[in-house]
Amino acid sequence: MKILIALIALSCACTTALAQVGKLVHKEEKRKYIVYTPASYHSEPQQSYPVVFNFHGGGMSMTEQMLYSQMNRTADRHRFIVVYPQGIKQDWNVGFDMPYLEGTDDVGFTQALLAKLKQDYRIDGSRVYATGLSRGGFFALRLAADLPEVFAAVASVGGPTPKPLVQHHTKAGKVGVMLIHGTADQVVAYGGKPAGYLSAEDSQRYWAERNGLASAPARSRTIDADKGDGTDVTYLEQADVERGVALVTVKDGGHTWPGADPFNIGLPIGKTTRDVDANELMWQFFSRHRR
Repeated sequence: MKILIALIALSCACTTALAQVGKLVHKEEKRKYIVYTPASYHSEPQQSYPVVFNFHGGGMSMTEQMLYSQMNRTADRHRFIVVYPQGIKQDWNVGFDMPYLEGTDDVGFTQALLAKLKQDYRIDGSRVYATGLSRGGFFALRLAADLPEVFAAVASVGGPTPKPLVQHHTKAGKVGVMLIHGTADQVVAYGGKPAGYLSAEDSQRYWAERNGLASAPARSRTIDADKGDGTDVTYLEQADVERGVALVTVKDGGHTWPGADPFNIGLPIGKTTRDVDANELMWQFFSRHRR
């Protein structure tokens, strides 16, 4: 994927001009991250801004996630800050291949990074959000479980709820959750993995229960904006006046970021839907949630 992403780097140059690489030492580990501030940030010196943490997939880098998800463009349109953290060995601790509690302290790193961002930027602490792809999406859900007092809402792409999270999820607190998943995903199965993670549908039910929404009416709509992309999207949500839990099912979609450039051609990760823009869906969802 690195070579393919590099091919579009020049086309994204205009949206990365305001991105800066930062460094942070957490528990004697040197960590890196990219911060993107929207064009309006410096022209509005009295304005505080929401922040979205955007976590890369396993084996990817923070730069690849920035270029692939193209969230900087959305940040310019809707005026929020995006931060792209870098995982140790290009991974995040969600209890896979390492102990959930004793493995890499990525939750503590995220807390330390948010504290630093609040020192360096004008952050609105009531509007802190997280998203991610695959392993990064799993981790965004862990943040909802471990730091419900911090994150107002999270969105996971191709990453339903890890079984270790269910086992260790003891904190009270309601967090908005959006799950985006393709039914033809061959990397992380839509139907779940018995020893690893819940299905996409069971994940939606799990978070609805955690948010006290199990009996709330489910609103559903189908989106097929591009008749030629071989996919369609079903958006299902249960919500009250404070929190929502949404499942965005991409029929015949693969392990991809909806609306992204489909430069995954030749890689076994399936179709990229053009029916929706994941970034726009997320922001519409996030903007309704505050801590």
